Amino acid sequence: MLKEFKEFAMRGNVLDMAVGIVMGAAFGSIVTSLVNDVMMPPIGLILGHVDFSNLFISLTARHFDSVAAAKAAGAATLNYGVFLNTIINFLIVAFAIFLLVRQVNRLQPKPAPAPAGPVQKPCPYCCSEIPLAATRCPHCTSELKAA
Repeated sequence: MLKEFKEFAMRGNVLDMAVGIVMGAAFGSIVTSLVNDVMMPPIGLILGHVDFSNLFISLTARHFDSVAAAKAAGAATLNYGVFLNTIINFLIVAFAIFLLVRQVNRLQPKPAPAPAGPVQKPCPYCCSEIPLAATRCPHCTSELKAA
């Protein structure tokens, strides 16, 4: 059983998947930093010095100046600013993956063009489509005359 597991784990597609997951996690942290530390401060400045990570609605009657203060007091909050950051983070990751897949697809060889003529003919006995070179119909098993 240990040998079978080793063979499974060492197959190329499992290793590729593991590398992809590790690289995806690292890329995710880079994008999170890009959103939180580079993109959101200028957007917040343009929108009137708004810190998106500090936008929240207190579900209690008390007012708090920050999410940290509300959490310290044990108040329930709806942190919609953090949610906005997460949405922007997702959109950037999705766009980056789209660009990557688009480039990989461009590098892939083009599929061979389809043959110009017909590749199938109707069986004279059952009228189902069969390959041109067939000598016996796979549907009705009738022997076909050589063309």
